[in-house]
Amino acid sequence: MNWLLILEIIYLIILVSVCLRIIYDTHSITKTLAYLLLAMFVPVIGILFYFSFGINYRKRKMYTKKLIADDNMSEKLKEEIYRYSKRIFDQSNADVQSSRELAVMLVKDSQSPLTSGNEVKLLVNGEQKFPEVLEAIRHARHHIHIEYYIYEDDEIGNTIADALIQKVKDGVEVRFIYDDFGSRSIRKKIAPRLKAVGVKTYPFYRIVFIALANRVNYRNHRKIIVIDGATAFVGGINVSDRYINSEERPGSLFWRDTHLRIDGPGVQYLQYLFLCDWNFCANDRLQPSALFFPPPSSLSFKSNKVVQIAASGPDSDIPTILFSLLQAINLATEEILITTPYFIPGESLLDALMVAALGGVSVKLLVPGVSDSVLVNTAARSYYGELLKAGVEIYLYHKGFVHAKTLVTDRKVAIVGTANMDYRSFDLNFEVNAIVYDNEIAGELADVFYKDIEDAEKIDAAAWEDRTTWKQLLEKTARLVSPFL
Repeated sequence: MNWLLILEIIYLIILVSVCLRIIYDTHSITKTLAYLLLAMFVPVIGILFYFSFGINYRKRKMYTKKLIADDNMSEKLKEEIYRYSKRIFDQSNADVQSSRELAVMLVKDSQSPLTSGNEVKLLVNGEQKFPEVLEAIRHARHHIHIEYYIYEDDEIGNTIADALIQKVKDGVEVRFIYDDFGSRSIRKKIAPRLKAVGVKTYPFYRIVFIALANRVNYRNHRKIIVIDGATAFVGGINVSDRYINSEERPGSLFWRDTHLRIDGPGVQYLQYLFLCDWNFCANDRLQPSALFFPPPSSLSFKSNKVVQIAASGPDSDIPTILFSLLQAINLATEEILITTPYFIPGESLLDALMVAALGGVSVKLLVPGVSDSVLVNTAARSYYGELLKAGVEIYLYHKGFVHAKTLVTDRKVAIVGTANMDYRSFDLNFEVNAIVYDNEIAGELADVFYKDIEDAEKIDAAAWEDRTTWKQLLEKTARLVSPFL
């Protein structure tokens, strides 16, 4: 009995210590309450769950993004980015200047420059993306940098691997980062084959069994290709056959996704992100050079699209991607079109969408009719009622699975990237979005949205309200665990 009492006292001390750490370390009130309840009412397991999934890595950065060791040089570069971005902004048209607060926030928060002189191409689905990628790889002259969350050992995965191997034989430097969890299928074959021929290949944040739960939770969800510092690809499409909708694969699920090809100075922040990630996972010391960052004046293209990059993750001081989406929504005056496969918005994003709709802005949301995660889809549905009451139109996609992560405001600003509208993308994963301040690209993306909703069912607000109590209770129960999804 004495030993039992001692153990109870020790556990109580541990529980109190953990609860104090949760209160001190967790910035979200919702998450704080969730972790406190879990720790107190699920003995031992709740504490283990917190230490596996709940540590605030934004407060304890996983790694520093500092690429330039010289502080004086780094400060000079920041000043140059401010001057360059201001010059681009002052020379831009009224459509760009109407998004001033968004552009300034990204320059100020993460030194992401506002860039002009870019060519931007919207790529819908894998059947448009992969031919462009392979063609760009074939034209590489100095280096290819590729970073993916999911890279599969399948036909398209091996086709791209073969193209990379050929470029190494041609004397081109190839660096390849794959997420050790999302791309686990290539660990035994493709990754060793690439290494054997000289492709510099590293997993991001290698999974070790003893730290499995923690490292599975903080993944690199980015999809980036940078070629010669002048051409880049970014968006939602991973390297996998599932993203290619082909008649040769009858009966396969239709995957709707969106990607961008960028040529011009807008590529350079994507290059910066890659080099930071590379130095972390390869334990390397790559530094900026004219080969990695060619002068903007040397990147001459016919088009003049204005591009900026938003990126965030456990290495960020603030949730930059969430803040950029909130700013874009707040600046909209006519229309907001959102496509996302996972919708767990949290209070700030939910309120922003409701305020916009109540203020007379047309807000339309496209989400999967059937998701690849039953629990996430059930939790997401718990938010629909509030949005519908505020006047938001919600569409359930039924042609297949919609995996695109896009936002269009007023047909002036287009956002395409890797970030879903959920806690995981805003807080836990490394993500990146490209923002294009251009009515042509925004108009194209809006047209794609309206084409997509032809294959979707619009939710009737009255019918949604009349659903059974048990169904609503199930959804609200799932919502309780949404901070962990």
